[in-house]
Amino acid sequence: MAEINLSFSVNDQKMEVSTEPTRTLLSVLRDDLKLKGAKEACGQGDCGACVVLLDGEAVNSCLVLAVQAEGSQVITVEGLASKGQLHPLQQNFIENWAFQCGYCTAGMLISSYALLMDNPNPNPEEIRAAIAGNLCRCTGYHEIIEAVGKTAADLQQPVLTSES
Repeated sequence: MAEINLSFSVNDQKMEVSTEPTRTLLSVLRDDLKLKGAKEACGQGDCGACVVLLDGEAVNSCLVLAVQAEGSQVITVEGLASKGQLHPLQQNFIENWAFQCGYCTAGMLISSYALLMDNPNPNPEEIRAAIAGNLCRCTGYHEIIEAVGKTAADLQQPVLTSES
């Protein structure tokens, strides 16, 4: 099969790849771009381990053909940290023990991040709905919901500057 050339942004960096048109975005991210955060578990869009943002929308990258990302902006879990600092959501996952084995964590983080972009002050039911497509076999989800809620609360706090 003839390869096609694709150009898209991943974590604010322009990427160009040559790939077969039948490959998924997940396989290109993991195998070609070496971004291993998103994982394949079910390969059917049922588990959420492969969730990334595609033009600001949380998608199961195992169900998206790489060609569909042409000209788009993709954000993976690796793109949440900035200048060597974890995103507050990542930090709160750590501080609230919102993970155990870690297999689902990247998808949970991206789904939660997408929620906070759309709704900066979600209630627990809204958080549950946002992560409903992400399956975790280790936790009871309680710590995850707490971490997302704490992040929302933290981000609502006014930022103090040296001029304040």
